[in-house]
Amino acid sequence: MKTGVIDVGGGLRGIYAVGIFDYCMDHDIHFDLGIGISAGSANLASFAAGQRGRNYQFYMEYAFRKQYMSVGNFILKRSFIDMDYVYGTLSCSNGENPLDYCALRDNPIEFYVIAADARTGQAKYFDKTDISQDDYSIFKASCAIPFVCKPYKVKNIPYYDGALGDPVPVEKAFQLGCDQVVVILTKPEGELRTADKDEKLAARIRKKYPKAAEKLCQRAQRYNEGVSAAQKYVRQGKALIPSPDDTCGVSTLKKDRTSLQRLYDKGYADGKKISDFLLAIK
Repeated sequence: MKTGVIDVGGGLRGIYAVGIFDYCMDHDIHFDLGIGISAGSANLASFAAGQRGRNYQFYMEYAFRKQYMSVGNFILKRSFIDMDYVYGTLSCSNGENPLDYCALRDNPIEFYVIAADARTGQAKYFDKTDISQDDYSIFKASCAIPFVCKPYKVKNIPYYDGALGDPVPVEKAFQLGCDQVVVILTKPEGELRTADKDEKLAARIRKKYPKAAEKLCQRAQRYNEGVSAAQKYVRQGKALIPSPDDTCGVSTLKKDRTSLQRLYDKGYADGKKISDFLLAIK
């Protein structure tokens, strides 16, 4: 049986998935394949590297630093989130909280990170061969929220947030050979995504990246379709969808430690659902 996990991201709401991954590490739960989108790619990297608690610090400590995300960053660097600070200054081998690249590399998990080509809007599925020690460009690309951040270049190709390309890649996971898939959402499963905010952001990038803007306008519909597809697999016994019953007031970029802690706690508690799911299919 090949088991996969998908972390769809969601900015600071991603701390819900951090709770789930910490539960998995505490209970020796492993996956054969992982797909991360946006913040979910960073969550998955620390999980695959076996660095329990590392992601928690990024949400509960580093995210409150002006160097991490701030209006000042947006004015000076055209990116509200400074990806070079997050995945360079903090995460490189000589950084404050290094990613254990060797552990990630040597973990047998099939590892994918999704970004969207800003020129075409199409999904790009990066894998471990696109990562090397202290070169975490694919994570920067996957997390580049349109307009909020400038597109991040990988091998001179500009990329935006992976959610433009494939927001809920459950079909991709099964195409890659999975028999069962855990799809971690960071908002309630029954909450349909709307396009209002996406359309406003799309208007800001349409002149330079019209195809990416078009994909951004379609993101809500494609997210909802992806969740619906995952629910179909749930009915077949092939998937599990852990999701919070509410987001505790946490949004993509809203910083409040009490709310973040509550959402993390929900994730950790919901980790048991994965234990039960995996036991049921053995």
